[in-house]
Amino acid sequence: MRQTILAASLVLASGAALAQSPEDALEARHGLMKMISIEMGTLSGMAKGEVEYDEAAATAAATNLMALAQYDAPKLFIEGTSSEDIQGSDALPAIWSNRDDFEAKFAALTEATAGIDQAVAGGQANVGPVVQQLGLACRDCHQSYRMDR
Repeated sequence: MRQTILAASLVLASGAALAQSPEDALEARHGLMKMISIEMGTLSGMAKGEVEYDEAAATAAATNLMALAQYDAPKLFIEGTSSEDIQGSDALPAIWSNRDDFEAKFAALTEATAGIDQAVAGGQANVGPVVQQLGLACRDCHQSYRMDR
């Protein structure tokens, strides 16, 4: 069920990007980032001990993050969707002047998710290093390309 919802969301997000409307691209980006945030929240809660470790839930969250990181998110960052262009955007204009670096930072997230479905198995102690690894990849991109709120 969860993977069906994820697949449907990704289809919707990709359809929005094809529309090339700044509003649609922004909405799709927000949806993708929200899904990443939800799955990261699951793992983070377990890593901190705020949520009881559940191997099935940890594996599902990790699997979803792996799938989300495979999505070509940079295509949702079209011209006219920076924080200077459209209300509700946190995307700094630096994305468009440093496109290769921006895309490399997203590729680093994809690389950081490799094998995490296996890495979170076996106990709560295994979740923390995964969250840290993913958090570093997120931070590297957000520091350069996301507006502080």
